[in-house]
Amino acid sequence: MQTKTNTKRRYRLSTFQMAIATIFAALVATVTVVTTIPIPATSGGIFNLGEAIIYVAALLFGPIVGLIAGAGAAIADIVVAPAYISTTFVIKAIEGFLVGYLIKRLNKKIKSLTLCASIAILVGGLEMVGGYFIYETYMWGYPVALVNVPFNIIQMLLGLIIAVPVIHAVLRVFPQLKNYL
Repeated sequence: MQTKTNTKRRYRLSTFQMAIATIFAALVATVTVVTTIPIPATSGGIFNLGEAIIYVAALLFGPIVGLIAGAGAAIADIVVAPAYISTTFVIKAIEGFLVGYLIKRLNKKIKSLTLCASIAILVGGLEMVGGYFIYETYMWGYPVALVNVPFNIIQMLLGLIIAVPVIHAVLRVFPQLKNYL
């Protein structure tokens, strides 16, 4: 049984983690802005590769860093998709948290880091796809929301294809980061 003190410590960030989270939030915003491709058939929807950075942050440093990195995507929306700022903040923060949380849980039960990371990304990515679908259905209607679903799925899968090899490379160079898994 855990005490309140143990629970509080588990989610408290060290100075290093706070610095890493801030760097990743800025990196997510930058990559999102630089790689943005507008989706003309929607009301302001975009396709980007910022997803991969959220996944890398969450997989390497856990749920809280993933949450903060995910929230960094809202910074990019100030420039590229203003109608989505608050929605992106919530959806991407939850996505980053989920990926970071699941990799930690799965890593205790499954030996393959690739499999753990893939499952975590798929679950977190599906939260992102579903979150934007609900928001877009409410804001612009079902047809517009449906058009965005394949783009969001591709964005999630590209993020997975990029993030998994990146975390393997980073862990080869910095094996001490395995302590965060």
